Amino acid sequence: MPVTLQDLGWNDHFQRAFDAVAKPGWMPGRLIRETKINFTALLDGGEDVDAVVSGKLWHDAATDAELPAVGDWVAIDPGEAGDEAVIRTILPRQTCFSRKAPGKSSAEQVLGTNVDIVAVVTEPGTDFNPRRMERYFTLIRRSGASPLILLNKTDLFSREEVENAMQILRELSPECAIISISALHNRGITEFRKCLSKGKTICIVGSSGVGKSTLVNTLLGDEWLWTGEVNEVTGKGRHTTVARELVLLKHGGLLIDNPGIREIQMWTDEHTLRESFADLMELAHECKFADCSHGKDSGCAIRKCRPGTMKTAWNWNAATNPTTAAMTDSPSKLACQTAKTHLMVKNAIFTRPHPNFPGSSGIGGDSLICRRTAASCSRRSRRVHY
Repeated sequence: MPVTLQDLGWNDHFQRAFDAVAKPGWMPGRLIRETKINFTALLDGGEDVDAVVSGKLWHDAATDAELPAVGDWVAIDPGEAGDEAVIRTILPRQTCFSRKAPGKSSAEQVLGTNVDIVAVVTEPGTDFNPRRMERYFTLIRRSGASPLILLNKTDLFSREEVENAMQILRELSPECAIISISALHNRGITEFRKCLSKGKTICIVGSSGVGKSTLVNTLLGDEWLWTGEVNEVTGKGRHTTVARELVLLKHGGLLIDNPGIREIQMWTDEHTLRESFADLMELAHECKFADCSHGKDSGCAIRKCRPGTMKTAWNWNAATNPTTAAMTDSPSKLACQTAKTHLMVKNAIFTRPHPNFPGSSGIGGDSLICRRTAASCSRRSRRVHY
């Protein structure tokens, strides 16, 4: 049977949005692939078409996050015979899962849009990191999608190790579903398939080497993605998925597979951060000094607390011994500094040009912070239709 828009996740929300902007000849489509020069969209009936971004859409986008991304529903103008198809507008997103772009950039990187479930693949071994999982849960909560943990490679670990990992995950997010699987041996896949249904989109994320490509191959029934070996010493794998792509599954549902994520940093609003670390924020108010760094300052309420006294499932040693924990994993760093810093950045966005970067904005004079940094130029250099 031909693929319908409903199979791709089309609903009344997108229909109303399309009707409000559509012009004669325009067609709705869902973006399934992104390259450096264009996008590929899937249309009603299963036809795919390559399309470029319109000049207006490109210039109206204040940040890279406002440009089309895999998972977006867009209005496409096919033009006359022989013309390039053009993406004229992005239909309002129902959900958007994103993180802070890797490195020193402060830009937002979109990992998937209009996603119903974000499935984080991890394992009970060297990849397992409660601090990282805490950040995943916070970002998923903000996105509007539902979280799902796929604890992979359970055949390589003892029952005690697997149950210990699952217990930690339950404490981090009691409402999150956790499925123990072995993608290589097809264990737990049937339970995972129950999460997939017609029109529902799942975004799969996780570190390199945790078995995401093997899982996708198992779901698709063939060697769709090349799989690589994991370094036995470091426990880290290589990026076997090199591009973000949305795939329509044979038995219903859609899957967005992402390249391996080596770092997951906060990109969220103050409200979500305050909710995630409410107990730490309350505790920080009890510190003797208002500018307490929660390190060696006297009268620090956070350092005085004891294991089990904080609702947030942070490792107590990491909370009270920042010298032995990565600074990005310190709850005081996240709860007391990240929210303030992010809020300042979020509220200080302007589009006046920076003198050193014509066509962008920047710091200095009457503009406060760069919206289009030099680091974001690579994604914005794709072909644009004028």
